[in-house]
Formats: sequence, structure tokens, C-alpha cells
Amino acid sequence: MLQVESPTGLLRYDSVMPVQDFHPAVAAWFTRQFAQATDVQAQAWPAIRRHTHTLIAAPTGSGKTLAAFLAAIDELIREGLTSPLPDETRVLYVSPLKALSNDIHKNLELPLAGIRDELLMQGKTDVAIRAQVRTGDTPQGERERMRRQPPHILVTTPESLYILLSSDSGRRMLGTVRSVIVDEIHALAGNKRGAHLTLSLERLAALCREHHGHAPVRIGLSATQKPIEDMAQFLVGKPVHGNVSPRPSRNGDLFSSVEDEGRCTIIDTGHVRDRDLAIEVPGSPLEAVMANEIWTEIYDRLEQLVHEHRTTLIFVNTRRLAERAARFLAERLGEQFVTAHHGSLSREHRLDAEQRLKAGKLRALVATASLELGIDIGDIDLVCQLGSPRAIAAFLQRVGRAGHAVGALPKGRLFPLSQDDLVECTALLDAVRHGELDRILIPQYPLDVLAQQIVAEVASREWPERALYETLRCAWPYRDLSYETFIAVTRMLADGFSTQRGRRGAYLHRDAVNGLLRSRRGARLVAVTNGGAIPDQFDYDVILQPEGLFIGSLNEDFAFESLPGDIFQLGNTSYRILKIEQGRVYVEDAHGQPPNLPFWLGEAPGRSDELSAAVSRLRETVATKLQDSVTAACDWLRDELQLPPAAAQQLTEYLAAAQAALGVVPTQHTVVLERFFDETGDMHLVIHTPYGARVNRAWGLA
Repeated sequence: MLQVESPTGLLRYDSVMPVQDFHPAVAAWFTRQFAQATDVQAQAWPAIRRHTHTLIAAPTGSGKTLAAFLAAIDELIREGLTSPLPDETRVLYVSPLKALSNDIHKNLELPLAGIRDELLMQGKTDVAIRAQVRTGDTPQGERERMRRQPPHILVTTPESLYILLSSDSGRRMLGTVRSVIVDEIHALAGNKRGAHLTLSLERLAALCREHHGHAPVRIGLSATQKPIEDMAQFLVGKPVHGNVSPRPSRNGDLFSSVEDEGRCTIIDTGHVRDRDLAIEVPGSPLEAVMANEIWTEIYDRLEQLVHEHRTTLIFVNTRRLAERAARFLAERLGEQFVTAHHGSLSREHRLDAEQRLKAGKLRALVATASLELGIDIGDIDLVCQLGSPRAIAAFLQRVGRAGHAVGALPKGRLFPLSQDDLVECTALLDAVRHGELDRILIPQYPLDVLAQQIVAEVASREWPERALYETLRCAWPYRDLSYETFIAVTRMLADGFSTQRGRRGAYLHRDAVNGLLRSRRGARLVAVTNGGAIPDQFDYDVILQPEGLFIGSLNEDFAFESLPGDIFQLGNTSYRILKIEQGRVYVEDAHGQPPNLPFWLGEAPGRSDELSAAVSRLRETVATKLQDSVTAACDWLRDELQLPPAAAQQLTEYLAAAQAALGVVPTQHTVVLERFFDETGDMHLVIHTPYGARVNRAWGLA
């Protein structure tokens, strides 16, 4: 075993474990299913079996999730063979998507059933390991059965974990948890939802210490994370008793006591892998705005690619474009072979689309980020991306849906939608070839999230103020939270605010003399019904008549502007509006009549800092080549970046025209301000800058 000390206090261990070290039934099932363990599995198993916090970073399709689960299942099998497994939840799996939770549950059934069969074949006692899903979609009957007989493996989302931690029955179920698996950690770390989850994990750790004396071991999984040391700290948090120096404990484990809980093993096999990537440009030259004939060429090319592959996944950046692309592709390929998949469609439609794609009944599925993460949707041959996804990590995640298996080659095609988009797409592929990745910026102690969690935790039990502060400050985003700021938040929650009808918003009793926090009546209900960090969309539910089925949602502005009799498309199906009420749109099947496309507001992503730097680097290089000649710049793009000749020609001409008009190509070192007057004499100012959304948005507001 090779031990490497890190100045951050995080340790990387280089050791492997053969699958034969598992229980014979577990090892036999694994060897029947797979030729051999992947590198990431062999490296992760020793750390997980030592009960150490572990962060696993590996390319999509390398078996990370199974690596985490198999070690936990092996431990349950060994315990169940010596004595009957108690009705306790031992393993908690948290994923950012409900669809991913449902998918993991289905994939868990295969090893659990297979290992039980192996036990029976070897003449061993049967060990029944239960795995169940608990999300907002879980029926009430299943929730009641879960309360009576807790599953050994619980699969859930961050929001459902928060709700479980805020109820008496949920706390009884979670108090016995020994290990927590956090999947797709990169999708949470950079936003308030991640900060919300870290506070839930600290509440869970405090609950488990109270129940059985130890906090659960945390296992994080992701294909795209940078910097990885920050992600490890985000996962494990701040040690309970201050910072821990990076020293090994006496028995060789990474931690053996509460004082050492801040340690983490990093298993990093990288995010770089072989990929078949290319840019696709139409025959007609791209313009600042896409013309209809260019869209026609793109749909024709997509049709050709779909015919050349068994299953194709097409990613777009907005729900409106998902519906539009699905409609035009359905006209070419047949409605039964194409559909859309996005967050405004009902769970039943999305699940049906995933199953049809997995069964090979769909030739193409047009999706937004709703299918970006590691959902098992079968063997995808090709991923197409319409327009730049605005981030390197998002592109890698999406292309990783193709060849989502050990040893498979991901294949992706990128379709620029404008001249500027062509520059960005080229820079994106260049960044991927350089092995670059977006840096994840972790929000620093968001107080609105903190207030939610304080109310929810105090509603569950009385807390000393200082003890609750020390517990929640263990969450990595809150490590620098001052006690004065914490007290200011608790005082606000205790005092509420004044209105014309009296005092409102007081959820806590604060005993300042004894330093105790107790909940007021109704605090728990407020905490549960207003929890989470996903913003409300104010959408209207779409109800199909006469069945009364919920089929999706529409933006309130679109619903407000619509009239009874209007026809719109949702999920590649036409519907006629019958009646519009507050929060609801009642519709009937329009039987394929030509529809309008709905719109949703505020959903287009902003470009990441790293991709913006790649765009600037590409512009600088092309500008340098243009000093020699246009031909030299075009040849460099074609030969060095492997662009198709048509794409290289268009990109060169676009940047050459910009240089001729502005005198210089705008980069992050040279920002150009252009002033002009329109036909009416009004003055306009254009700032030509390749900086990302955070900088450009500030200039736009100014």
C-alpha cells in the first residue's frame, strides 16, 4: 500500500483489492456478470471496506456506483449469514435526480437477486436485503410500509432526505445508517442545493452519533469534478473537533475515531478517456441567427445520423427547443420513434420514454439536462448536442451517455447554431482534448438555506445554541460561519417580523439566558412544506380530459397568454386547450393537428469561466495565424484542431471579418467597446468580450 500525504489533509492511497476478497457468493455473481473489475472498483473497495470516507472520480461508465454498492452489500451479506439482519436502514444513497434514484433501485435488484441465488446454490442461508426508493413521487402506501419495515438500503434525493430528517418516523429510520453514498456530487457542490445537502448530512451525522456512537461513512461519486480536493472537503466536511493533521492512524486506516472524521481517501482515475468527437456544420454558411433553411439541413443531417445508429440521444439547452426538434424529427422518422424528455413533462411520460429507449423502441430521444446524469437508459450509440452546452463538464457528462459501459467508446457530434456558437464549440472540443474541466465554486454559507435547516432541526428536538452551531458548522460551505452571524439568524427566526396584522414568521423560542432553542407550534410543517433550494417555477399543471391525467406543466406566462381552443405541443403530442384556471390548464388530445410550441422562461445556461478562457485562447491563436494569412489560420484549424474543412473556413472568415471591422479580435486581454447609431439616431454600445456569464451579466446590468 502506497500512502501519499497531501498538504490539504486529504490522502490518496494506491492499493487494489481483488473481487475474490468478497464473500464467495458476491464474488461468484460479479465474475458471472463481468470479465474483471475496473481500475476504479479495485482501488475503491479497500478504502470502502476500511470504513473510510471515500471520493471516487472516474469517467462515465467505469462502474463507480457498483463499486460503492457492492462493498456495502458484501458487508450486509456477511452479517446476515451470522445472524438475521435487523429491520434497520444501513445504507443511504442520495442522488440529485428522482429519475436517477428510480434507476439505481432497478439496477440494485439485479445484484441483490443474483447474490441470493448464489447463496442458495452454495447451500448457504438466504439473506434478504431490501432496497427501496423514497422521493416525492413515492406513493403513500409504500411510505407507510417503509415506516413499518425500514429497508436495508434506502435510495432518495437531497430534498427527501431533508424531509425524512424532519419527521419522527424518518429520524428513527435514519438513525441506524452506517454509510452514505452521494452520487453525481459535481451537480450539487456548485449551488445552494449542495449547501442544503451538506447541512442535512451533518444533521444525519449528529443523529447517528446519538443513536449508535458513530457518524456514517460518506462515499462520493462523480465523473467530472475540479478541484478534486475541494470536492473531497465538500463531501466529508470539517472535523468535529477542529482540523486534523494528515497523519495515518496507528492501525493503518485513514480514521479510527470521531477526531479523525475529517479524513478522506481520494480514488482518482481521471475524467479523460478516448472519445469520438466531431463538429457538424450544415452546407449553408452559419449566420448570427439561424435561418429556417439551415434548420432544415440540421434536421436532415440528424435524420441521417439516426438511421446510421441504433439509438441516438439528442441534447438541447432549452425545453422549447426539445419540443421543436422532437416535432421536426418525428415528421421525418415517425412519431412512434421520437419523443422529448424534459423536466416539464410528467414523471410517467419521462419514465415511459426512458423504458422505450432502453428497449430499442425509440430511435431518437430529444432531451435537456434531465438525462445528463448517470441514468441507465440502455446502450446509446450516438449523442448529438444542438448548440454549445456552455460548460465542459456538461458536454463530457452528455457525451458519456453514449458508450455508458466499461470499455465502450463514447461518440458525440456537436452542432453549432450560429457563427459565434461555432467558435465556442471549437473551443469546447479543444478544451476536451487538453483534458480541461470546469472549476466548481462552492457557495459560502448561504443564510437562507441555513435558516431552513435550523427550523427543521429544532422542530425535531431541543438544541443548545452553541452545540447546534458547532454541528452545522461542520458542513464545508459553513466552515467560516461566525457565531455572531449564526446568532443573528436564530434571533430572526425567533423574533419574526412585524406586519399590519401583527408579528409573523417566528418559528423558534430562543432562551437567551440558558442558550436553548425550541420550536414553536407549526414550525415543522413550515420547514417541510418550504424546504429545499430548487426555485419555484410558478408553472401551470396540464390536465388531460376526460381522464384527469397530469401530463406536464407550462410556464405561467405561456398559460396566461393562451386561449381556449389554442393547440400546443408537449412531449411531441398535440393538445387543445379546453379551459384555463388558476394553476391548471385543461386539455384534450388534438389528434396531431399543427401545434404552437410552448416557452419556458429563464432556463438557458451561462458559459463557464473555463470554457470562456478556452474561447479567448482560440480567438488569440486564430488572430495570430491571421497575421500570416487567412489560409494559414484555416489550415491550422483543420490540421491542428481537426475541424471539417467547411467549419474551418467559416470560423476563419468570421474572425477575419471581426478583426477587419473592429481592428482587433476581442479576447480576455483585449475587450472592445463598439458604439454605433441606428436609423432613428439612438446610440447603442456593444461590449465584445469572451468572458463568462457572471462577468457579462454584470456589464449587461450596468
